[in-house]
Amino acid sequence: MLTRIGTIALNTYREAVRARLLYGLFGLSIATAGYCLVVGAYSLRSSLRVVSDLGALSISVYAVVVAMVLGATSLYRELELKTIFPILARPVRRTEYLVGKYLGMLCTLLVVIASNAGVLLLSLVLMADGPVLPTLLALVGSVALAGLVAWRLPRFRTYVPIPWALSLAAAGALLAGVAPDDRSVILGSAVLTLCEVSVVAAIATLFSSFTSPFLTAIFTFGLFVIGRSADALAHLPEKFFGTAIYTLAAGLSKVVPNLMLYVPPRPLLTGEQSGSAFGPYFLLCATHAVAWSVGLLALSSLLFRRRDFL
Repeated sequence: MLTRIGTIALNTYREAVRARLLYGLFGLSIATAGYCLVVGAYSLRSSLRVVSDLGALSISVYAVVVAMVLGATSLYRELELKTIFPILARPVRRTEYLVGKYLGMLCTLLVVIASNAGVLLLSLVLMADGPVLPTLLALVGSVALAGLVAWRLPRFRTYVPIPWALSLAAAGALLAGVAPDDRSVILGSAVLTLCEVSVVAAIATLFSSFTSPFLTAIFTFGLFVIGRSADALAHLPEKFFGTAIYTLAAGLSKVVPNLMLYVPPRPLLTGEQSGSAFGPYFLLCATHAVAWSVGLLALSSLLFRRRDFL
């Protein structure tokens, strides 16, 4: 079973990496990172904080967009091209197929988040007057090495971004010690964004299992907005909005995943918030993400098994 799920996951990742739209979103995220540097350079004070805060926001925004796009189109593309029929004709359960598609999306999102975080961390090093030569070697050298491996081993070309993105993020985390607080903000935001998009991707998988890509994107975006507003909905003043709206908002805040968990205040990420540490908070967020993802995938599998493709 694990072999079949892994094969489908790798195939899903390979298809996502070849998509032109993903290249456009990735290029736009890198351009946004450059924009963050420009804004930070023109800041009179706390230029590093401006870069880290805007960078953390860009990581979250683009990762969520990629999750919605992949969740809305990945399964539909298989149905439209009818490539799903020879796969399910083999001894592959629909649940295994759906889980494999989901894990392939998570792998793609990991590459997007890690590469974006790595570029921002290396940019922080340069802005904080850190070691220039190792930073440039990490950035240019990793790109050159990835290109060389892709050229010499074309069979594994689509898998090269995985180790490249992880190594870039690791090098950035190691060299960004000259700006420890801002490094903590970017790294903390990156891992929490990965937890958040795992829930968003599971929501998109749920809707894509029984509806069209357009409706999947609309429903997923709607639940994302509600999830990001869960705390506000739970504390609406009843005397201003009335009992009906208050009851509806309170009910929505309890039945949708609270995505505001993955956007904590900056002092918690930097360790400056008294009585709170990032480690236990991350465990809480990871548990929340796993629980929602498993539940949503179970419901998706139930709906997908009853779907008639003809």
